Amino acid sequence: AFIAAASAAVLGTALGSQFIGGLRPCELCHWQRYPYVATILLGIAGAVLARRAPRGNAAPALAALAGLVFLAGAGIAFFHVGVEYKWWEGTNACGAGGGTIQSIDDLRRMLESAPIVRCDEPAWSMAGISMAGYNMLVSLALAAIALLGARRTWSSRSS
Repeated sequence: AFIAAASAAVLGTALGSQFIGGLRPCELCHWQRYPYVATILLGIAGAVLARRAPRGNAAPALAALAGLVFLAGAGIAFFHVGVEYKWWEGTNACGAGGGTIQSIDDLRRMLESAPIVRCDEPAWSMAGISMAGYNMLVSLALAAIALLGARRTWSSRSS
């Protein structure tokens, strides 16, 4: 339940910054949201299984899986931080939108209609740390909590 609630809080913060705060996310920002959707589902499933079968191993296994998903999310966030610091280039989607350009008029229409949200320019930062940087730290902390929680549960059941 904690995993689901924490993930929902982080995802809600990202969505709030977008829809209330007006910060437009880039492609890598979107990628960083997927692990939270997955951990919300894993957390809900784990909470349900923990209530139905309190002595079973499914709930701690789901917590461990959530921990691994958080680590993957931290990796995505780290990649984004590297793009922001120009350590490496972002993906092809980290700039202008795709589409078929067959003439100068097509290019002009595309540029006028699609706002460009660059992955290498942080939309927000505090104390020199961007949202991607904070997301990496939060993902690592949640991974540790999930993995330690799963380990403790398995340890307490084996003793």
